[in-house]
Amino acid sequence: MALTDEQIERYSRHIILKEVGAKGQRKLLNAKVLIIGAGGLGAPAAMYLAAAG
Repeated sequence: MALTDEQIERYSRHIILKEVGAKGQRKLLNAKVLIIGAGGLGAPAAMYLAAAG
């Protein structure tokens, strides 16, 4: 899956990092997250993950 121009612009700061790059950004876009519990740590974690897209 190739990154669109919009994605390249949005994630450009990740892509320029040698530790992430375009390949790493594609992996992040395809990643899934499971949060178990929405207590003291789960609620803010869910909020930050949702805001990050």
